[in-house]
Amino acid sequence: MVKNGSTKADTSVPKVKKILITQPKPEGEKSPYFDLAKKHSLTLDFHPFIVVDGIVAKEFRKQKIDIVNYSAVIFTSRHAIDHFFRICSEMKVSISQDTKYFCITEAVALYLQKFILYRKRKVFYGADGSNKSLFDVINKHKDNEKFLYPCSESFDSEITNWLKGNNCEYATPVLYRIVSNDVREVVERNYDVICFFTPGGVKSLLENFPKFKQNGTRIGAFGANTLKAAEEAGLTLDIKAPQPKAPSMVSALELYLSTYKKK
Repeated sequence: MVKNGSTKADTSVPKVKKILITQPKPEGEKSPYFDLAKKHSLTLDFHPFIVVDGIVAKEFRKQKIDIVNYSAVIFTSRHAIDHFFRICSEMKVSISQDTKYFCITEAVALYLQKFILYRKRKVFYGADGSNKSLFDVINKHKDNEKFLYPCSESFDSEITNWLKGNNCEYATPVLYRIVSNDVREVVERNYDVICFFTPGGVKSLLENFPKFKQNGTRIGAFGANTLKAAEEAGLTLDIKAPQPKAPSMVSALELYLSTYKKK
């Protein structure tokens, strides 16, 4: 299914030639991924490991959550942002300009620009993409706030436990469902590196290959929750983001490839 190989510390590690990005292919011709592929002569394939299905407004109303009653929103993914503003649009809900937005990473925070006047809003994000750094930011601004944590049916209980433990008033509106894609044919193409961006992507891999063996395939993971899911799945991680020298997956791949070439 995947190549045999050794750990990254072993000089016998195969050269990276093929990388699988478990997300849709970027639109247009300009993307740092394409620049990376050209620079390092890589075959770079894109294939989403999950399908995100948004729930309709009629179904959302059954949760009896009045969005306008909440003064702050916690976002841990772009999917959550997309479906939060989609539901607001479908239900003709107007979001106050005073609403505070707390995001897991800067990249997620910047994605808000699609929906709000970013520079004129109160947007905060964690320093390193971990839940702890997110909690540190929320803790500075949590007084008198009521939090919405838009999520899928499998939300991060560490976040809700923290909110509960810190006596925060909150609600977890379920706005979308994550369904695993059939990726068996894709993974069997023997990639040197597979990069994950969500816990759902890792779950999809295991659902498609219950007895998955890494066998030298290097694994990249973006975001603290994805890192956690990969580690809990028993995967060895070679490429991690965000980190100080690699705030994005592209920069993490660049760092790994450049370091590897020097060996």
